[in-house]
Formats: sequence, C-alpha cells, structure tokens
Amino acid sequence: MSFINHLKDAFIANSNAEFATQMKSYMRNQFEFYGIKTKLRRDLLKTSVAHFKDDINKDIRIISKELFLAPYRELHHCGVELFEKQLRKKYHKNDIHQIEFFITTNSWWDTVDFIAKQILGAYLKQFPEETETIISRFSASKNMWLNRSVILFQLGYKNQTDEVLFYNLCLQHRNSDEFFIQKAIGWALREYGKTNPESVLRFVQSNTLKPLSEREAIRNLI
Repeated sequence: MSFINHLKDAFIANSNAEFATQMKSYMRNQFEFYGIKTKLRRDLLKTSVAHFKDDINKDIRIISKELFLAPYRELHHCGVELFEKQLRKKYHKNDIHQIEFFITTNSWWDTVDFIAKQILGAYLKQFPEETETIISRFSASKNMWLNRSVILFQLGYKNQTDEVLFYNLCLQHRNSDEFFIQKAIGWALREYGKTNPESVLRFVQSNTLKPLSEREAIRNLI
C-alpha cells in the first residue's frame, strides 16, 4: 500500500458527514471534505508518515503534488504541510515552480496564507537573491492569489521585514476591489504594526487605502 492510499483509508475511517457538510459550507462549497478537524487530521498524517518515511523522503515533491490535486481539502492541507516540514531550510531553487503551483491550484485563503508565510516566505529567506524577480512577477500577475501571497510572504519576518518592499506592494494593490486583497493588506499591516507601530500608523495616515484595509491595519494602533 502506498502512503497516499494509507492516508486516504485513515481519513475515510475517521470521516464525519456532519462536520464535512459544515466545512464545505464554510468554504463556500469550493471543495469536498472528509469532515476531519485539524488536530485529528495532523495526528492521522503523522501516523501514516511514520509508516512510509523512506518513500516520503525520496518522493516528497511528487507526493505533495498528488495530494494537492485530490478533491478533498484535508488532503490539500496534508500536501502543503508535508512539503513544508520535509523541505524546510533545504529547498531547491526550482522549487519555486511547485510553490507557484500550490498557490494557483485549488486556491483559497486557508492554503494560500499557509503557503505564503510558511513556504514562500521561508524559500525567499533561503534564496534572498530571488526575491525581487519572484515578487515582481507574482505581484504583476492577473492571479489574485499570487498577488495576495506577495503581500503576506513577510508575515513573521518582524525586524527582518523589507519595509520599502512591503509598503510598495501594499501601494501597488491598494485600489484592488478584491476582498481578499484588501483584507491581506490590512492584516499584513496590522501584523507588522506589532513590530513597528509608528511606521505602520504613519504609512496608513499618509496614504489612501480601501476602508477595509485601513480599518484592519489600525485596529490595534489607535
């Protein structure tokens, strides 16, 4: 039995139809669900991983991509979480293509936000020389989720945040009518405000942002 089949069997055995209906509704019917909540999902993943360590170490990129192409949202989360855990601080430079695949495939805020912060952000810390090229391309894309990912990738950078780049990205997308872009700008500003509140407040007061972005940005600052 393969790792993926082992994991799917575990999820089927622990599925919950009531939870699945609730989860599907919460995600606006974007995906199918087994109805497995996060802690149990991660426990089941850990058990399956323990049985197939060698396969995962050898084929993590193939396995994570196959999981992400499955119809069930729990498998998508397993795919990106496994990718991040196995490759943390040891990405290959061409892994950016798989990172972009994750962002643009089965896209919704729950996976994109994890990928932006935990994977794209970490990848660019490992390869800082790639930042300008990749972020410029993602920011100019017509794909809204790539746009959101560039606004969020520095979440957690704190004092290492490239402030000029961050503010420029906020300004590039400040007129977007997309809810998920407006929300991302506000969220990212609010988070950076925990590190540099004076700078964020000055930026918000000096620039015209969408009301949602401004409201989210200064929620804890005034």
